[in-house]
Amino acid sequence: MQIINSPVEMQQAALALRRQGRTIGLVPTMGFLHAGHLSLVEIARRESDAVVLSIFVNPRQFGPHEDLAKYPRDLERDSALCRRNGVDYIFNPPPGAMYPGYAPDRSESRSSAAASPAGYGVFLDENDISKRLCGASRPGHFSGVLTVVAKLFNIVLPDAAVFGQKDAQQAALIERMVADLNCPVKIIRAPIVREKDGLAMSSRNVYLSAAERADALCLSRALKLARRLYRAGERDCGAIMRAMAALVGKVESARIDYIEIVGAHDFKPVRDAGPGAIVAMLAVRIGNTRLIDNLPLPDDRLSNLPEE
Repeated sequence: MQIINSPVEMQQAALALRRQGRTIGLVPTMGFLHAGHLSLVEIARRESDAVVLSIFVNPRQFGPHEDLAKYPRDLERDSALCRRNGVDYIFNPPPGAMYPGYAPDRSESRSSAAASPAGYGVFLDENDISKRLCGASRPGHFSGVLTVVAKLFNIVLPDAAVFGQKDAQQAALIERMVADLNCPVKIIRAPIVREKDGLAMSSRNVYLSAAERADALCLSRALKLARRLYRAGERDCGAIMRAMAALVGKVESARIDYIEIVGAHDFKPVRDAGPGAIVAMLAVRIGNTRLIDNLPLPDDRLSNLPEE
């Protein structure tokens, strides 16, 4: 396994793989890997000849007062996990290599989703899906996500890239970007990976105290309630969302950012859960930690939500 820090060197390695006729699978991450990330690696290994896992804590997708400076980082641990799980390359660029002119002190204190580094001025934006849900709560976040993913596609030159269903809105935006910009990349969605008790795995789970960790189960419990109501024939999305909100509201440390039921393709609010595909989505702060989760319906396989 090789660790590469330079975008130019990574692109050269990718071009060499392509000249050899080898296919490339990309797993974009921000590091501090867990079993969810490793499930993406497993899929990339099945789909390609060489696996590149990127580790880049992207300053452009953090908003003001978010956790850019304290986001968990452990390259030594991540490297050991990658080596054991068949990753061929780790691409671990510094922010200045991805955004020339990046100023860490200024950008991390202000959190750089709102500021363009001197010397770097091209960012992608999407004006529909990205403005709702997490996009409304975190202005500029998805511009940062799309920009860095597009850069990774141009640097790594993947044939396929794997993204998790947990970030359903992000995955939908990347699928739209690939379609709209004619990117020659196959996007694969992987099921959510959960702890045994149902909590969706996230690098941010390490922020939770023991009491908050128990409280965080309200997210998966709310989704189980939504699924139970849907299977029982409830199609009034307002009624389902109110039931979910009531359940989460009973948890003292929980503050609801949003609870929504949206169309699976356009992410617009749905009033009546008719025959089309929908997604129940929620973002909840447990103490100071913002967590997200979701449940596609009627086909809920990607949610990997335990049956009751």
